[in-house]
Amino acid sequence: MSKEEDNKAVVVRWFTEFWGKDVNLAVVDEIAAPDMLLQYSLHEPRRGREDIKAFMTDFRAAFPDLNFWGTSDLIAEGDYVVGQWEGGGTHTGPAFDDFVLGGLAAATGRKMHFTGKTVLKVVDGMIVEENGLDDGLTAMMQLGLIQRA
Repeated sequence: MSKEEDNKAVVVRWFTEFWGKDVNLAVVDEIAAPDMLLQYSLHEPRRGREDIKAFMTDFRAAFPDLNFWGTSDLIAEGDYVVGQWEGGGTHTGPAFDDFVLGGLAAATGRKMHFTGKTVLKVVDGMIVEENGLDDGLTAMMQLGLIQRA
């Protein structure tokens, strides 16, 4: 396979095992670089395996049905892979204060469903960076953290 195809395979695994319906946190140690950067507009940037695992553990505790999935073919060039996705979940778990714009009290029952695009940098089979542009405004309105004018 080509470098691009190899990198796409790494990203497919990441999307499925880290962001998919059934999380496998072991995937972080297997294909995330030790100092990986995870960055989306909804949350403060996360760096390093332990920080990324803690983020996902808390996110999934608050949103037990959290699930994100790809919506189109991945595009790869050199070290970079780009993917489009959609997903969300229902806040039925503990209070969650990881959003940049505020937090949620426990079990609000609010649902979020939104889309985004992500650029991942893969070097020697390891994800070094994940930078996403998500529709955070939609998610924040759905969760009641931003009110419509």
